[in-house]
Amino acid sequence: MDEKKEIIQSLSQWVALPDTGQINWEEFEHALQQRINDLILHDFQRLIEILYRVDIDEPGLKVLLKQEKDKDAALIISRLIIERQLQKIRDRKKFNSSNYSDEERW
Repeated sequence: MDEKKEIIQSLSQWVALPDTGQINWEEFEHALQQRINDLILHDFQRLIEILYRVDIDEPGLKVLLKQEKDKDAALIISRLIIERQLQKIRDRKKFNSSNYSDEERW
């Protein structure tokens, strides 16, 4: 599975996006941004839970939102979420490679 499909699959469940079965990357980014905006306006606590689950750095997010105050907060947050998921996928692949012996894995 390619990285973008993995991101779509994992985030669609966590963020509760509507049917993302045949969605392309641009549509996914747009849907995620809209969902984040909806959470900002109507369920901020749920957004905080998602950010915690995805492991977004809260102080870093606050700094970025202050620096980019002319930009849409939902766009900034959705991009951070995608970047963090991509980082986790790449880290998992890196550390799950079979190049390590059992002793080295511990």
